[in-house]
Amino acid sequence: MLAERNAMSPTVARQVRITAIKAAALLGESPKGGWSAEIRPEDSIHAIIAVHTDAGIVGHGSVFTDGRLVQAGLQVLEPLFRGESALEPERVSEKLHQNTFWMGRGGTLTHTISGIDIALWDILGKVTGQPVGRLLGGTYRTRAQPYCSLLMEEPAQMHEVVADFRSRGFRAFKIGWGPFGRRDDSKLDEAIVRAAREAAGPQAKLMVDPGASDALWPQGLKWAMRTAEMLKDYDIGWFEEPLRPDAIDDYCHLRRVSTVPIAGGEVLTRRQSFIPWLTRGAFDIVQPDVTKVGGLSEQRRIARMADDFGVKFVGHGWNTAVGVAADLQMAAASPLTDLVEFIGGSAYLDGIVAEPFALDDEGYLTIPDRPGLGLQLDRDKLARYTPDAAVLFQD
Repeated sequence: MLAERNAMSPTVARQVRITAIKAAALLGESPKGGWSAEIRPEDSIHAIIAVHTDAGIVGHGSVFTDGRLVQAGLQVLEPLFRGESALEPERVSEKLHQNTFWMGRGGTLTHTISGIDIALWDILGKVTGQPVGRLLGGTYRTRAQPYCSLLMEEPAQMHEVVADFRSRGFRAFKIGWGPFGRRDDSKLDEAIVRAAREAAGPQAKLMVDPGASDALWPQGLKWAMRTAEMLKDYDIGWFEEPLRPDAIDDYCHLRRVSTVPIAGGEVLTRRQSFIPWLTRGAFDIVQPDVTKVGGLSEQRRIARMADDFGVKFVGHGWNTAVGVAADLQMAAASPLTDLVEFIGGSAYLDGIVAEPFALDDEGYLTIPDRPGLGLQLDRDKLARYTPDAAVLFQD
C-alpha cells in the first residue's frame, strides 16, 4: 500500500493505533534441528506475527516457538495491546513484559512479545520512511556476512554439504549439533571439523556449535576444554554452546583457558538474564535470539551492554526470513557486528518472501535500506506453509 511506502504526516503518525495482532504457524517443511527429539517437517517451531493498525499499515515479526503457543499468548496479551500506539515499540513491549512476567517470565509470553516488538519496529520504520537500523541507532554498515548454519554430519557427508554451500557463494560457515560430542569419540569430532575446514577452504570463517542446550547433553567442562584445544588447530572462529546453558561457572573457566573464543546466550531471555554472564566474563561473543529474547528493543540493550564489557554481539534470529531481516537491521546499527546467522536450506527463509536473499560476489548480504525491516512477505508462498497466511496481510 502507498501508506506503507511513504512516511506519514506527524499528525497522522501520532494516531496510529494497534487494532489487532495475529499469528500464523509455519509448518510443512520445518528443517531438522539436530535435536535428540528431532523436529519433523510437520512440526511448528516458528510463527510469523502481524500487527495490524488503524492506518492500514501492517508490521511483521517472528517468534521461535510453536505457533499454537503464540496464538494462546496473544489471547492473554490482547487486553494490554489493544488500542495501544503502534509507534512506541520499547514502551509497549515493556508494558507487556511488566504486566505478565508473573505468568512465566522467559517462556511463551516473552517469546510472543519478541515477535510483537519486531513488528512494531517494522511499523515505525514504515511510518517514518526509515530503515529500522537507522532508528535503532544509525548505519555503521550497509552489508553483513551471513554464516551458513549447517547441521554436523559424518565426515564425508560434512565435506559434501559445506562444499555445496561454498559453491553457492557462502564464505562463512557454522557446523553444529548432530553426532559431535554425543558419541564420546574425540577422533570422530576432529574428523568432522577437519572435513568442514577442508571443504570451506583456508580463508573461510568456520565456527563450531555442539549444541549443549539439547536435552540431556552428556559432556562437561573437561570435554569442552579438550575440544577447544583441538579446535584451535583448525582456525575456528568461535566455540558455541559447548556446555549446558546454566553452567555459568564452567563457562567462565572455559573462557579463561580457551584460546578459541567462547560464544553463547541464545537460550537466555530478557536483558536481565544476561547481566551475570557479562559481568562474570562467561562469553567472548554473545548471541541473543531476537525472536525470543524480547525483540529488537531487548536485543539492542543487550548488544550495547555487551559492548561495554568488550563482548562482541552477533544476533541469532536465523530461523525465518523475518528473523534474519531483524538481525540485518541490528547489524547495521551495531559498531562491531559484521556477521548474521543464516540457516542453510530452510524454506522459511527464501521460500516466504517476494525477493529472496541474495549473496554478492564476496558472500555478503546487502542490508535493506527500505522503510521498516525492508522485506516483503509473499502471501501465495506463505500459503504453502501455513493455513493462516491471510491473517498476516491487510485486505
